[in-house]
This record gives sequence, structure tokens and C-alpha cells, in this order.
Amino acid sequence: MRTLIAVVVLAFAACAGRTRSPEPATWEVAAVRFATIPGFRVRGLIAGADTSRRLDIAMMVWPLSAPNGDIILVDAGFTREKFITQWKPTGYMTPDSALRVAGFDPGRVTDIIVSHIHWDHADGVERFPAARVWLQREEFDYYVGPSGEAKQPAIDPEVAALYRRLHTAGRIRFAEGDGTEIRPGIRVHTGGKHTWASQFVSVRIAGGTAVIASDNAYLYENLAGRRPIAQTLDSLSNLAAQARMLALASRPDLVVPGHDPAVLARFGSAGSNVARIR
Repeated sequence: MRTLIAVVVLAFAACAGRTRSPEPATWEVAAVRFATIPGFRVRGLIAGADTSRRLDIAMMVWPLSAPNGDIILVDAGFTREKFITQWKPTGYMTPDSALRVAGFDPGRVTDIIVSHIHWDHADGVERFPAARVWLQREEFDYYVGPSGEAKQPAIDPEVAALYRRLHTAGRIRFAEGDGTEIRPGIRVHTGGKHTWASQFVSVRIAGGTAVIASDNAYLYENLAGRRPIAQTLDSLSNLAAQARMLALASRPDLVVPGHDPAVLARFGSAGSNVARIR
């Protein structure tokens, strides 16, 4: 009898252990272009680049799709008319419309991971009214004042007011430093001081681990040449973040830069606005 009880206890413990430590989920990762900004100075992307170089940069969001259909969106693009007027993007669609055209249901977006507070990544969260919004606590505290005022010039005043409203409404979730798990298989990591507390995302896919760099690496050229981004508070921290992203990813090409149209050429089809990262 004692032997039988011992066997039952061991079996229960094994099952409990499996329950406590499930295998990380795997996700499908995509890049979706919602606009292009033509003729952008590469000197604004790569420190020390030739001042005459220009590039049509891709404005993208990155849906991470779960087997049950949930979508975690990395960054939310922009929608305010003043940004469209100022930057004159071509092929512009609101980010939710671009997702729909690419075959994703915007209504299934449960969470948005905002890599940093710049307008072109943070402004579009209003298009996803049911989603929780994740960003680093230090990023929020550094840029968003208690009355919704912009505490630093890097954040647009209307974006600052928006994020205070989101916080008041209970929609903000804070990542607390490096390695915060958003959902099983998805973690955020402190980035390379593009802003005060920018972050990047690692995601488990069927083939290993992909990394969504966002603006911690604008272009593949930053990564391949170990060249810091031009817009950073600390070039050395940016280079360290690039090295870490490459170490976390299963392959170098699975580090997905924030504005490189080559992402669509490498993982998509000619002329496509969607790329499947695998």
C-alpha cells in the first residue's frame, strides 16, 4: 500500500512540475509596411554615413500571431494628420488597415508592445481600443508628466497626453527592466538608449528565436557593419544592444531592423507590404 501511495505521489508531482513549467509557446512573426518615407537621409540612420545617401525607408509594425489567433503587436505606427502632413509618406494606410490588408484581424490584437515613445512607433495605439499597451516603466516616467505634459522634447506633446490618458484608463502595462515576459515565448529587453528606456522584443518561433529590433537597429547595415544608429543617447550602449540582439537570435537574419525595406525583400515577395519572418 505504501508503495502504491508513493507511486501516486511521484506521478502527481511530475504532473504538477509540468504544469508549473510549460514549454514556451511558439509564434508566427510578420512585418507589415503601412507607409514609406521617401528620400530619407541615411546619415540620420547610420552614424557617420555619407551625407548624400538617401533611402526610401519602410514604416512598419510587427504582428506576432499565436496559434489561437491572438495577436501581440510590436509598435503601433502613427495616425495623426500633422505627422502625415509633415513627413509626406507614400502608400500610407492606418496601421490597422494595413494589418487587415495583409490578412490579420486588428480586432484580435490583445496587446501592443511599444518599443519607445517616438511618434512613428507610439502614436497609433488609438486604432486598437481593446489592447493593453506595454512599455518600460522608466520610459513612461521619463517622458510623460503627471498631467499628460511632455517632460522631454523627444515625445510629441499630443502623444504624451495620449499616454497619460491610457494610464488613467488602466490600459498601460509596465515592463520592469530587462527580460520581462509579456506572454510565454515573448520577452522584452532593454535597448540601446535610442530613447531613455527603449526596448526590443525576442519571440520564440518554430525555427528558434527572432528579435524585433525596432529602432535599436534601423537597417541591416547597422548590424552587419556594427555601426551605431545615428539617433541615440549613447552609441556604445547601442552597439552593446546590437550585439545582444544578434546573440539572442537563432540566426543573424532573424534580427529584424526597424525601417529597412530589405526586410520585405528578404522575407516577402516583390512589391509586397508583408513579410513572414521565419
